[in-house]
Amino acid sequence: MSLPPGFLDELRTRVSLSDVVGRKVAWDRRKSNPARGDWWAPCPFHQERTASFHVDDRKGFYYCFGCQAKGDAIGFVMESENLSFIEAVELLAAEAGMTMPTRDPEAARREDRRKTLVEVMELSARFMRMQLRGARGAQAREYLRRRGLDEAAIERFGIGFAPDDRGALLAHLTNKGVSQELIVESGMAIRPDDGSAPYDRFRGRVMFPIRDARGRCIAFGGRALREDARAKYLNSPDTPLFDKGSTLYNIGPAREAAGRAGRLLVAEGYMDVIALVLAGFEAAVAPLGTAVTERQLRLMWRLADEPVIMLDGDAAGLRAARRLVDLALPLLEPGKTLRFCLLPEGKDPDDFLRDSGPEALERLIAEALPLVEMLWRREIEGRVFDAPERRAALDKRLSEALARIPDRGLRGHYADALRERRDALFGRPARRSRAPEDDPPPAAEPREDWGRAPGGRRGGFGARRGGWKDAARREAGPSAQLRASQLASRAGASPARWREAALLLGVLNHPPLAETFEAELDVLRFETPEFEAVRDAILAELGPALEAPEAEAPDILRAGVARRLGRDPHALLAQGVAPLTPALARGAPRARAEAVLREALAIHLARQAQAAEIEAARRDLGAEGAFDLLMRRLAQAAQERERAARPAPGAEALGDENEEALRAQLRALHESRIWARKRRKNRPDGA
Repeated sequence: MSLPPGFLDELRTRVSLSDVVGRKVAWDRRKSNPARGDWWAPCPFHQERTASFHVDDRKGFYYCFGCQAKGDAIGFVMESENLSFIEAVELLAAEAGMTMPTRDPEAARREDRRKTLVEVMELSARFMRMQLRGARGAQAREYLRRRGLDEAAIERFGIGFAPDDRGALLAHLTNKGVSQELIVESGMAIRPDDGSAPYDRFRGRVMFPIRDARGRCIAFGGRALREDARAKYLNSPDTPLFDKGSTLYNIGPAREAAGRAGRLLVAEGYMDVIALVLAGFEAAVAPLGTAVTERQLRLMWRLADEPVIMLDGDAAGLRAARRLVDLALPLLEPGKTLRFCLLPEGKDPDDFLRDSGPEALERLIAEALPLVEMLWRREIEGRVFDAPERRAALDKRLSEALARIPDRGLRGHYADALRERRDALFGRPARRSRAPEDDPPPAAEPREDWGRAPGGRRGGFGARRGGWKDAARREAGPSAQLRASQLASRAGASPARWREAALLLGVLNHPPLAETFEAELDVLRFETPEFEAVRDAILAELGPALEAPEAEAPDILRAGVARRLGRDPHALLAQGVAPLTPALARGAPRARAEAVLREALAIHLARQAQAAEIEAARRDLGAEGAFDLLMRRLAQAAQERERAARPAPGAEALGDENEEALRAQLRALHESRIWARKRRKNRPDGA
C-alpha cells in the first residue's frame, strides 16, 4: 500500500529510536550520553563485546561501526523482527497511537482475509491442544513421553493431537461459526475433486504448530502415530498464509536467540529443533519437510552469518548436505557461508543429545566443517586418483564448482583452499597461493581468478603441475578385468554408447550402487540423448527402490523408470549393444559390480574432461596473443618439471629414461610448430 506524504515523517517524530532499540540491547551507560540523545551498545546484529552500535536519538538514525548496519526506527524493526516495511510501520504506528491510512479496498480485503485465516489456525491449534489432554490423546502423550518431552515442553511448543476422525476438527470449527470454505482455504480440510463433503486433512497425528516470525500460527506439521501410515510426516499445503519454501520452523524464538548467541543451528525435523532448544541451543530452526530452498538460505543468513547445518549421520543426511553445497555456491558472498556439523552415523541431534549430552554436542559444533571442506570431500570420497584422466576429471569438477561463486575475491580464496587440499592429496609440497608469475601476460586476456568455467585459461587445477615424478608412480591404466569386459568393446556400437548403456544397466541391476554413485551420475553427460532421460528417471525413482527388500529393488526401480519413460529401460539401453558384462549383471557380487562401475565412471568422466580440455586448447591457440601465452605456459611447465624433479630428502632423483622422455616430448612439440601454423592461417595475406 502507498502511504500519504508526511505520515512517515510524523511517525518518526513520535517514535523514540532509543526506546525501540532499547528493547533489544543493553546500553553502555559509561559511553552513552542520554542528555544529548547519544546512545551506545553492543550491536544486536552481530556478535561482539564492545559497544560499537551508536544511536543518535535526535537525528533518528543508528549505525554500527562493526558491521556497518544503519537505518532508522522502521529499518531497525524490519531487521530485528524480520517484518516487511508495512508490517513494521503498522507496529510502530500502533505504539505511537497513530491510525494507519485507509488502504485500497482490494488490499484491505486481502489483509482482512489473512487475519481471518490466522484466527482459523489459532482455533485449530487450541482444539488440538485440548485433544492431546483428553482421553483420545493417550497414545500421543505416551509417544511424546518416550521422546523425552514433559508437560512444560509440550506447552512451550504448543504441541497437540489430531484425532483419527475424518470430521472432528471440521465439526469443531463449524460449530464455532467458521465456514467450510475458510477451513479448506486454511489447509485444515480437503475438498475432494468430485465436490463431495470436505474432511480433515490431519488424522491420527501428533501436531506441531508452525508459526511465523511474529508468532502467528500459519500451518501445521503432523507426525503419524501409526507405523503403516502413508506419510510419516505431513505438512500443511501452501496457503495465503503459508509458503513452506519461505519460512522455517521455530523462526521467531530462534531469531532472538541467534542475536544473543551469534550463531544459528539448522536441524532436519521438528523433534530435533525441540530437543536442541530444551538442551539450551535455543537458536535452532528446521526446513519444513523439504530440502533447503534459496529463500530459506537467505533467511538463515539474515539471522547468522555462518549457520551450522546439523546433519543426520546417514547417507540421506550427507546427500542433503551435498545438495546444499550446490545451492549455496552461487549465493556466497564475503562473510556469508555455511558450516556443517557431522553427527555419528545413525544419529540425529535428538538421539545424540539423549546419548551424549549437550557438552558433547557443543564440542561437535565447535568442530563443524567449513563449506569448502564439504565441497572437497564430496568430490574425492569414494574415488581413486591413480591415473591422469581421473585427476583431470577432479580438476574439471572443482573448476566448475568454483566458477559458480560470483564474488571474484571469494572465488580466489576458495581456489587457494582447494589447491592446498589437492597438493596434500597428491603428495606435493605446499606452495605460495596465486603467485604473480602465475598470471598470463596482459596481451593474452584480462586477469581472472583461477577457478573459472571449463575452457578457461590454464585448464583448471592440473595444467600447471603435471609431474613426471608422479607419473612414474601411477598405474598404467584400467584393470585387466575392465579391459576384458564388454564395457571396452567396440563391436556393434560406438564406445561411448557402450559405456553409457552398460553404466545405466549396471545401476538398474544394482540400485544401491546408484545411490553410491549418485553425484557422478547426476553430472554425467551422455552422447546418446535418450540416455539422459533414463538417468534422470533412475535418480527420481531411486528412493522407493532403496526402501524395498534388496532382492526386489531392481524390479521396483525398473518399473518406476518404465512408468516415467513410457517404455522398458532395458529395451532402450540394449538397442545395438551386445549383452552386458557379467560383473554388472543382476545377481553379480556387489563388490565386483562396484569396482567395475567405479572404474567405468572414472574413464567416462575423464574422456569428457579430455574432450573439453582439447576444445579449450584449440580456442586458446586461435586467440589473440596465443603464441606469447603458450610460450609462457611452456616456461611455467619447465619450472614445474624442475621443481618436481628435485628429490625430497632421502629420495632419489628421476632416472635418465624419464629425463630423455621429457626432452623428446618437448622437441616434438617444438618441431610441430602448431602455433606457427595458426599464426600463418590468421595472417591477412594468407602467407
